[in-house]
Amino acid sequence: MAWIETAAFSRIAEGIDRPEDVVVSHDGRIFASDHQCAVAEIHPDGSFTRLGPKGGAPNGINLDAQGRVLIANFGIYDREDGPLQRFDPVSGLHETLLTEVEGRRLTSANYPVVDRAGNIWCANSTHAETWPQALDGRADGFLFVLRPDGSASVVAEGLKFPNGLALSADDSTLYCAQTSAADVMAFEVLPGGWLGEGKRYGPQLGRLLGAEAVVDAAASSGHEDDLGYTDGVGMDADGNLWVCLPAANKVVAITTSGAVETVCHDPSGQVINHPTNVTWGGADLKDLYIGSIRAPYVLKARSPVVGMAMLHQR
Repeated sequence: MAWIETAAFSRIAEGIDRPEDVVVSHDGRIFASDHQCAVAEIHPDGSFTRLGPKGGAPNGINLDAQGRVLIANFGIYDREDGPLQRFDPVSGLHETLLTEVEGRRLTSANYPVVDRAGNIWCANSTHAETWPQALDGRADGFLFVLRPDGSASVVAEGLKFPNGLALSADDSTLYCAQTSAADVMAFEVLPGGWLGEGKRYGPQLGRLLGAEAVVDAAASSGHEDDLGYTDGVGMDADGNLWVCLPAANKVVAITTSGAVETVCHDPSGQVINHPTNVTWGGADLKDLYIGSIRAPYVLKARSPVVGMAMLHQR
């Protein structure tokens, strides 16, 4: 896989607030997380419009088959609840889908992904008081599912800050980044909206800080090239799983052979600044977008490989 040089990226949606994730519809509409609204739409000229009400911290976003934006609200960022929400950019309807699962309050919904059966899979990262505290390695995160019939279940637990999710091309495997384990887990998707036992996918992706140092590091704007705290993940059409490492200003890919390749890296942080999610769009699915929890813009570049078409792009 060819590296993407830092100079190849352009900044779009400048002035956006905490654009943690980006998603592109089948007809080319581009949406991004924004702390000041439900979701922002990025226009072809790079400008953006805020849509829907402000509330909490919209984090990972995705589209369902009807073109509605699913929003994992990382409410813990503002010490609020963190439900799973949905926004319809056509009607303007903003609704809450889940506030708890099996009696467990959602405080930090993180990333939603939809399979062909209509199941919405999502992570709740932690029940810590503040999100930096949760990076000490505690295993209080879980994955949950909202099924088409309205039932919801916890389907995996005991996870270390579960974060970005991605499905394999055939929906048989759900990948989940464990931020404070610096790795990715893979779960077999079972009939009826359930998961099998999780196993590590690929190696640990970098160094972890000690519990005493991690809170200060998470609150700072600094980075170190070898830190492995994983965030968003995305699958390309060749089966490589791209993984964002925000604390290292880096994106890597776990290849089908299990090797790890660096896709892009900006030691200066002047352009690639705490990258948190990757997605693909465009007619050929080679327009690459990278979100961030630090930068007030979204990055765009041409990808060396085609992105895997997601459910809403097929």
